[in-house]
Parts: sequence; C-alpha cells; structure tokens
Amino acid sequence: MAVLMLRHTTPRVAPGTCYGHTDLDVADSFDHEAAQVLERLPGAGAIVSSPLQRCRKLAERIATRHNVSVRLDARIMEMDFGTWEGRAWSDIPRNELDEWAANFFRARPHGGESVETLKTRVDAALLDIQSTQVQTLIITHAGVIRSALAKGTGVRDFQTEIGFGEFVRLPETSQELK
Repeated sequence: MAVLMLRHTTPRVAPGTCYGHTDLDVADSFDHEAAQVLERLPGAGAIVSSPLQRCRKLAERIATRHNVSVRLDARIMEMDFGTWEGRAWSDIPRNELDEWAANFFRARPHGGESVETLKTRVDAALLDIQSTQVQTLIITHAGVIRSALAKGTGVRDFQTEIGFGEFVRLPETSQELK
C-alpha cells in the first residue's frame, strides 16, 4: 500500500539553528501552511506521527479533517543531535563538523545519534507501517524522510531536498527502500 511521508510545517526557531529531538512548537504561519497542505494532500487510511509537537499538531489537524486517528511513533522522530541541539550551526566547533563529515554514517561527535542509528530505527518503523497494508500518511522530519529515501551510506545519499509541508510517496514495498 502507498506510504506518504510529509514534513512538518515551519517550526518556531531561529534560522540556522541545529534542532532534531528538540520539541519545537510551530511557527505563527501554521494555520496558513496547514491549510495549504490540506488542499493538496491525498487521503489516507492511517496517520502515523512523530511525537514532537511540530509534527503532532499537523497530524491532528489532518486527522480531524479526514476523521482518522493519529498513532505516535518515536522511531520517526528527527535525529538526536546531542550537544548540538539548539545551537547555531555556525557555533558548532569546526573539528566536530569535520569529524562528522569524515565518517558521516557512523560518527557521533555531538554525543547524540549517528546517521546509521537514525536509518536503522526509521527502516524498522517503515517495515512495520508497510506491513499493515493500509495507505498511510507519516508526518515526520526532513532527516527521517532523507533516511527513508537513502540508498547508500554517503552524504550524497542523504541530500534529498524536502521543504516544510512537502510530501513524498515511498516505493510500494520495503524491499525497494534498501
């Protein structure tokens, strides 16, 4: 069955801030952005959302419109950036960024998750979701969507651009995700 992954709307955070597990609220533009999402979003038989409020609020809005319940799943939360959370990217020590770039998939210079850990939990969540055989809408984060679409372990494999309030359709079977 079809699985759509929708990135949350704009969060309330200063541009250039590193955030992942940080539970940010939605920006003041939420009502407008949510209305735009609802205009172009196809229906779904199930909604799964990251528990972070920037996803949960959009999931609840969509669920109300389509009379569907929302299931929260922590496995589709954004990556945990550890000590980098809430800091401006420009304030993160260059040597830590270089360490991450040198071993993008496995490095954890921030003490949070590696990209490998993120990919492992996202893949497990997708296998479970796809096994339900129900058209499902997943409201999540850019890193999770990039992870779901990544075919390898290099930086370029994770460079899919996905804007706030945009969605992608995943391949029909989890085997195609590998």
